[in-house]
Amino acid sequence: MFEYEVLTLSTSFTVVARPFLPSRTSSYPTTLLKKRKSTEKSREEKKNAALEARKNLRSKRQVAFKRAEQYVNEYKKAEREEIRLKRAAKAAGNFYVPAEAKVYFVMRIKGINNLAPKTKKIMRLLRLLQINNGVFVRVTKATSQMLLMVEPYITYGELSLSAARSVIYKRGALKINGQRIPITSNQVVEQALGKYGILTIEDIVHEIVTCGPAFKQVSNALWPFKLSNALGGYRTRKFKTFIEGGETGKREHFINDLVRASN
Repeated sequence: MFEYEVLTLSTSFTVVARPFLPSRTSSYPTTLLKKRKSTEKSREEKKNAALEARKNLRSKRQVAFKRAEQYVNEYKKAEREEIRLKRAAKAAGNFYVPAEAKVYFVMRIKGINNLAPKTKKIMRLLRLLQINNGVFVRVTKATSQMLLMVEPYITYGELSLSAARSVIYKRGALKINGQRIPITSNQVVEQALGKYGILTIEDIVHEIVTCGPAFKQVSNALWPFKLSNALGGYRTRKFKTFIEGGETGKREHFINDLVRASN
C-alpha cells in the first residue's frame, strides 16, 4: 500500500498525487557506521590477542630459563657428590660402586628373521620394530627380565647426560595425533606434553636422565629413535654378547660409545 503526498500547483490548482518512496541512501550512513565499528573492534581484538601472545611467550621463556638453570645446578651437584664419594672410598682403601642405573637406553642390532613369537611380542612391547631403533626404558624387575629374554637381538646400557641430550636433540621426535613430529621447537614439546608440565626439550632430557615422575608419559610420547649404522661397523663376532667380545647384551656405560658412533 503506497502512501501519497499532495502537491498543489498555484497556477491551475490541479491536485497531483505521487507515491512517496523512502530514500535509498537513508540507510547507508548507518551501515557504514556499523561496519566501521565492527572493523575497529576486530582490529582491537587482534591487537590484544597479539599482546597477550607476546606476554605468554615472554613468561614461558622466563620459566624455561629458570628451569634450565635449575637443571644445570642439579647436574653439577650430582657430579660433585659422585666425585666426593669416589675420593672418600679411595681414601678409605675401598672401591667406589656407582648406584644402579634407573634408565637404560636399549638399541636393536639384529633383524627379525627366525624370531620366536614371544620374542616378537617383547620387541613390539619395547617398540623396537627395526634395526637401529632405540628407546629409553625404566629399569624394573619386569623390564630387566624382558631385556634378558631378547638379549641376542639388542644391546643396552646407561647413557650419560651428554649422550642422552645429544640423541634427543638430534634424533628426537614426538607422537602427536598418531604422527611422528620431529622436535624442532619447545612449542612441539608443549603441544605433546604440556599437560604433564613438560614444556621444553630440556624438560624432556631432565625427565629421562633422572627418571622423573613423568618418565612414563615422556618415554611413551617419544617416537623410537632412528639411529644410523655405527661408524666403523660392528665387531666381527657381532652376535656374541658384549662381554664375550661381541655387540649384544648389556654393556653398561660403553653404550655411550655406540650411540655416539650411531647418532
